[in-house]
Order: sequence, then C-alpha cells, then structure tokens
Amino acid sequence: MSESTPITPDPNPAEALDSVANNSNEQANASADRNAKTRQLLGMKGAASGETSIWKIRLQLMKPITWIPLIWGVVCGAASSGNYTWTLENVLKVATCMLLAGPLMTGYTQILNDYYDREIDAINEPYRPIPSGAIPLPQVIIQIWVLLIAGYGLAFALDVWSGHEFPTITAIAIIGSFIAYIYSAPPLKLKQNGWLGSYALGASYITLPWSTGHALFGDLNSTIVILTMFYSLAGLGIAIVNDFKSVEGDRQLGLNSLPVMFGITTAAWICVVTIDVFQGLIAAYLVSIHENLYATILILLIIPQITLQDMYFLRDPVKNDVKYQASAQPFLVLGMLVTGLALGHAGI
Repeated sequence: MSESTPITPDPNPAEALDSVANNSNEQANASADRNAKTRQLLGMKGAASGETSIWKIRLQLMKPITWIPLIWGVVCGAASSGNYTWTLENVLKVATCMLLAGPLMTGYTQILNDYYDREIDAINEPYRPIPSGAIPLPQVIIQIWVLLIAGYGLAFALDVWSGHEFPTITAIAIIGSFIAYIYSAPPLKLKQNGWLGSYALGASYITLPWSTGHALFGDLNSTIVILTMFYSLAGLGIAIVNDFKSVEGDRQLGLNSLPVMFGITTAAWICVVTIDVFQGLIAAYLVSIHENLYATILILLIIPQITLQDMYFLRDPVKNDVKYQASAQPFLVLGMLVTGLALGHAGI
C-alpha cells in the first residue's frame, strides 16, 4: 500500500482567515462600486460621484431609467389606436416615437428639472452631476436646448410621416415641454405644490406618450385624452413615491410635496390609495364598454401591487421607495397595456 501524503497544518491560521476575509471584502467593494456606477449612469438614487467622461455625465443627466414609462406609454397608445400592425414601417415609426418620448423629451425634462433643483440636489443627492460640479452650467443649458430642438424636429417629422393635416405630435411635444418648464421653473414651479406637481408629472408620464402613440396610428380623440388623464390620477400616486427620497431637502427649502404637507405615513397612504382606486375605476370603465376579459386581467394586476405596497412601501416609504417601484410598477405598466388593448379592441 502506498503511503498517504501527510497534511501539514497552516502555521498561521489567523493570517489565512484574514486573507480570505480581505478577499471577500475586496470583492464586495468591487461589486458595490460597479453597482454605484451603474446607478449613477442610469440616474438612480444611491449613486456615487466621480465620473469623468463628459458623455457619461450627459447621459446621467438625462436619467435613462426614467425613459421606460414614456416609451411604454407610446406602446399603449399604439395599442389603443386599434390600427397597429406588425410591418417594418410601423416598427420603425414606433421606434422613432420612442426616441422622441424617451431620450429627447424626457431627457430634456430631467435636465431642466436638475438645473432648477440644483440647490435641493445639493442636499438630497450631492453626487448628481450639477451639484457635484461634474459639468458646468453653460453646458447643461446647451444640452437642454439641443434636446428640445431635436425633439420638436423629430415630432414634426413623425407628423409628416403619418400624413397628419394638423401636426398633432408636434403640438403634444410643445405642450409637454411647456408643462415640464412650469413644473420645474419659477415663478410657477408646479412641483412646489404637492397636488399640482404630482398630477402634472403623472399626466406627463401617461397622457402625453399615450396620446402620441395613439396619434401615430389613429385619430386622437377626446375620449382617449380624457381616459388617459383619468388614468394619470394613478400616475399621480407614482409621482408621490418619487417625493419621499427628497423629503428632507423639500422641508429645508419650503417645497410643499405631499410627504412634507401630510407627513410620511399619511402621504404613503394617499399614494397607494390613489394608485389602486383609479386603476380599479378604469377596470370598471372597461366593464361598462363590455371588455370584461381585459377588466378581469387589470384587476388581477392590481392585486400584487396591493400586496407589495403592504410588504414594502407602507412599512417604510423612505427606505423602500426604490424597492417598491421596481417590484410593483411592472404590474401597473402591464395594466396600462391591457387597457390600451381593450380600448383598441372596443374601437374607442
């Protein structure tokens, strides 16, 4: 029989354990650093300063994470038109409209908001590009104008492409940019009023892109506009969620967001009740136009939102706002698409 190789004990077991611990810490730190850089690039809460690439800084200013609801709103509008078909031209139209709604108009809105919120961000989010000094203010202003002019130009091109006698999409872009301005800039600065500001934000995220997508393939009518404005009351609740991350800065600077006006707990309840009730009323409307299957699906999509509100948001809205949005909003946006398909099927 062959002799077994003797196992030599480590003469310094404490050092070996320290080495393993250090490696683990280095890996954790590297992972946290990558996560912070990703959040920074997307324009999310909890990012880190220190980016030096001017193009990444410009992209961070535009907050790509906020483009998604607007892009989705275009899809819902195309569905509600009842005229969308899967042709190459239509796919290109939708993609162009998504470019308009997301990077251009939402990018313009986000930078404009950051420009006028630089004092608040210096308190709440000092790592943002403007308060951290990563980009000079004149360059910020130039980027705002470039995005706005490009947005108007692309909106008009979509009107021509769609054969509109009246430039409906251009008009929506102009209205949207005006709402963005009065939302962020003095003297009106709608965001100073919790109700007006939150509804303006909700309507911008639902009514404007939805109407644009609908106009791209059908005739935009008052029924669609009114319904989406009503749906925007659920969007008002989503807008309130965004106010919890900046409640301390809002208090210091005298901005009357709902968490400041009513307190954290009451504002959280206002938020969730608004989200749930107005989605439920939309489901009731679908029943009234005999789209019962779509109404049932919408109700089923509201249930997990209520569950996640209880699990995360109502327990600690300041700590769990991002976690709640990431887990619950997919159900809300799927409900928007279900509603759009229902309206298209009903020929509204």
